[in-house]
Amino acid sequence: MRIGHGYDVHKLVEGRDLILGGVKIPYEKGLLGHSDADVLTHALMDALLGAAALGDIGGMFPDNDDKYLNANSIGMLRQVVDTLKSKGFSISNVDCTVIAQMPKLKPYIGAMRAAYAETLGIDISCVSVKATTEEHLGFTGQGLGIAAHAVVLIN
Repeated sequence: MRIGHGYDVHKLVEGRDLILGGVKIPYEKGLLGHSDADVLTHALMDALLGAAALGDIGGMFPDNDDKYLNANSIGMLRQVVDTLKSKGFSISNVDCTVIAQMPKLKPYIGAMRAAYAETLGIDISCVSVKATTEEHLGFTGQGLGIAAHAVVLIN
């Protein structure tokens, strides 16, 4: 068994869609990034790559490569899963936490879990997605950005 941890953060800006866990969330701001800036999926990809000692998403999907400009992060996650499988790894479970003061994410958690279960090829009972605030503290608490952590177990 191998454990991996991932962390990512993106700034909130106007004029972008907010995509979290592969789900478009209605909100007046979105996350700034080279791809679709799905901070939760980026943390998950880093956790998976880290567990397999295969580097990080910056190495696999460089932000100076226009091939990944506005790329769908769920599509990128599929590539990570395929890479792990090609190395003989299987995914046991994932536990993800998104940290955002706003918007409220509870109504979208089920859709995020389902998107991850399908993409990872594991049962939804092995996918945890949680959302929390920081009680108005720090950059996430002030609504300046969104952060995410992910922990995974692979075999």
